[in-house]
Amino acid sequence: MSRRRRTERKEIEIYVNSKTVKQVNSIKYLGIIFDNKITFRDHINYTEEKCIKLIFSLSKSAKITWGLRHETLKTIYTGGILPLLLYGAPVWKSVLNKLCYKAKLIRIQRFINIRIANAYRTVSNEALCVIAGIKPIHIKIEEAGRYYEITKGKGIRYDREMEVKNWIHPAKHVKIIEGHENSPHYIHAYTDSSKSDSGEGSGIAIFSDNNLTATLKYRLNGRWSNNQAEQMAILKALEYIRYSKDYEKTLLVYTDSRITLQLLQNQKIRGLSGKYPSILNITRTGRVALI
Repeated sequence: MSRRRRTERKEIEIYVNSKTVKQVNSIKYLGIIFDNKITFRDHINYTEEKCIKLIFSLSKSAKITWGLRHETLKTIYTGGILPLLLYGAPVWKSVLNKLCYKAKLIRIQRFINIRIANAYRTVSNEALCVIAGIKPIHIKIEEAGRYYEITKGKGIRYDREMEVKNWIHPAKHVKIIEGHENSPHYIHAYTDSSKSDSGEGSGIAIFSDNNLTATLKYRLNGRWSNNQAEQMAILKALEYIRYSKDYEKTLLVYTDSRITLQLLQNQKIRGLSGKYPSILNITRTGRVALI
């Protein structure tokens, strides 16, 4: 099985118990037909023939003026025909790059769409999908392949909710470098915390292009530690910048909390900053700066 052009002899003589084993150009494995060139041509042809037979059997009771209602036909398509079309899609979805194979799949869907929409054959396939409320088959195939890659973790990163214990620790992304006061970053955020008899507090001052644009204050419960207040200030500064209207998002966050810096490097501790592991980078001046 190879897609390259073979110059050697294609037929191979194999004997088992003095009997010749017949060589074939395709084989069916777990419901998917593999040909010797791995083009999945035979599988598409087999699927097309099977689906068209099923659709034509429905034609006797799905006429334009009488017969099964479109809701019933749509249910049959979703539960009977679509699974046949999508079976093993992550394996053979590359056939969509060939217009001839893609046209075969669209043709199958068009047959059932005409009957679901009670339309004439002159209606375009795009209009039939809209009227019938069915997603185009080539999009469904790509969606099925993409879903498989995501659920199996094939190197694809995507946003999703997860428990705190599964967060990626920022220490895996954070790098400490030497910084300087005259940094080229567009936004500068200064964070600090203080504790008094009335409770703990966090304060933030944000400068955009050396102009003061925002000052933020947060009052925290007295049970909070000073270190937690420092981390909260950093977190709130990042949240504010994230949703700001500034086009330039290069950010330098200053903090005097050395413990925060140590926590970011400790893979066994997950602080508040673990919520944003992908946007944290650290540089150090006389005080600590987070980018």
